[in-house]
Amino acid sequence: MSKPMFPETDAEIVPTTPAELKARIDAGESVTLLDTRAESEYETWHIDGPTVRTVNVPYFEFLDGFDADLVADVPTDEPVVVVCAKGKSSEFVAELLADAGYDTSHLEDGMRGWARLYEHTDIELPSGTLVRQYRRPSSGCLAYMIVSEGEAAVVDPLRAFTDRYVAHANDLDASIEYVLDTHIHADHVSGLRDLADATGAAMIIPAAAAARGVVDADAMRTVDGGDTLTVGGATVAVRPTPGHTSGMTTYRVDDHLALTGDTLFLDSVARPDLEDGDEGARAAAEQLYDTLHDRLLTLPEDTLVGPAHFGDAETAREDGAHLATLASVVDRLPLLGVNKETFVDRVLANMPPRPANYQEIIAANLGATTPSVEDAFTMELGPNNCAAGE
Repeated sequence: MSKPMFPETDAEIVPTTPAELKARIDAGESVTLLDTRAESEYETWHIDGPTVRTVNVPYFEFLDGFDADLVADVPTDEPVVVVCAKGKSSEFVAELLADAGYDTSHLEDGMRGWARLYEHTDIELPSGTLVRQYRRPSSGCLAYMIVSEGEAAVVDPLRAFTDRYVAHANDLDASIEYVLDTHIHADHVSGLRDLADATGAAMIIPAAAAARGVVDADAMRTVDGGDTLTVGGATVAVRPTPGHTSGMTTYRVDDHLALTGDTLFLDSVARPDLEDGDEGARAAAEQLYDTLHDRLLTLPEDTLVGPAHFGDAETAREDGAHLATLASVVDRLPLLGVNKETFVDRVLANMPPRPANYQEIIAANLGATTPSVEDAFTMELGPNNCAAGE
């Protein structure tokens, strides 16, 4: 196929799929990436990992041909995967390197393809309930499907993967009865509405989240502390855990698994500035401290914590799941052991940049706007940045 934007080369390149690249990273292989996006795009969001080495050289540097000085930091004795936004400029650069004697491939569909990668792991709770954890490596987003006795509930679904949840429920011979959000998300467009439309499931949101101005709240069922949902033989108990947002809620499954949303991660705690901005961040951080100590750390120490996100530096379990007991989370997070004033100061001092397009994403999740599927996918590209810092 001709590539009118780029000079022709003689090489033929076999692309590396996102799944193949992820499998190499998960296996602990040494992976070298040449990222050809602009420096600002690369700095904002790129593929990382303990064994990943990335060199950033924008593709336009190669338009005049191959220059060994441009890739002086790229090893010549191991395979190199070239990465770009959509898989076009990376193919051209990979061909140039191949002509120069490098062992190259390029990432199929670029970072957009990476963002379409979605994995899952099944966990059986002591009660016998099946919980499927979904993971989006590109952004660290986690979602969950709870399955028991032919019924299912999906927690924190991503709109981009609506078809996946429907297909998996069918494979598990389960009907999706409920679709739940833990809060109004700021980093991805929720699949709450699309999944409910596709399955007839009831939409569940916390009452305090609806109070933020959810346009179609009258079509949803709101829940509050003390409420319980039944999914087959499983129970889902509602526990408000505000701080990240006023409506943040934890869903506790069979007294064994706490789906904590963005309140408590395995390597950090929530950032408190996405609802009321910098002006309300200190009050929200103080509320987060009370939530953690009064409503989460009081749970049995063997409770599994299932957050809505995972960080780049976080190590998954052997089965790939990002889950840990409450006791182990407390052990690895000294921040949970400090006094309130110190906690608040540290949280406010360690906040990363806000998620890209977060205001537009919040508007979509409130139902105030209805972006197309493609526009929604584009809006949420990038890291989640919902944690206060690791």
